[in-house]
Amino acid sequence: MKLLTDFFPILLFFIAYKWQGIYAATIVAIVASSIQVFVFWLKNKQVEPTHLMTFFIILIAGGATLYLQDEAFIKWKPTIINLLFAFACLVTHFIGNTPLIKRMMSGGLTLPDNIWSKLNGIWALFFITIGLLNLFVMYNFDTDTWVNFKLFGMLGLTIIFIIAQGFYLIKHIEEPINISDDNN
Repeated sequence: MKLLTDFFPILLFFIAYKWQGIYAATIVAIVASSIQVFVFWLKNKQVEPTHLMTFFIILIAGGATLYLQDEAFIKWKPTIINLLFAFACLVTHFIGNTPLIKRMMSGGLTLPDNIWSKLNGIWALFFITIGLLNLFVMYNFDTDTWVNFKLFGMLGLTIIFIIAQGFYLIKHIEEPINISDDNN
């Protein structure tokens, strides 16, 4: 369910673009992101930092796109967000005791600290790569190709990355210690 709610604005952006073009899609993305933040707040009485960051970036980039009638601003949004995530991973990699990826994933996963550190670095590299790929597609292909890449390319690469990460992590996952009395 979380995956669906996280990709809700992107999916609506894609549909609106195919139906009415980039400027209508930008409006839809701003509204969808607003709804996402509002509904999450209603449900949890708090907002996830990633949703809030994405909302403000889409509000600024989308607003500039609409005001200046220049689609380049909205096209920069994925790069900005991915580079901010990479920066956050790198900062927590070198400052503090807990890498960002461990903070985000440790609730359901137990790994040695050195693996958390490697994983954090790998995610930082992935975010940088996706951000740069967005710029490559943005500057070398038409808007229709960029919109398709934004939904299918980025999502597909993320899924492939997560599956590959799973194969890497499977050999490092620590089994939780279960202390029980076997004499019962």
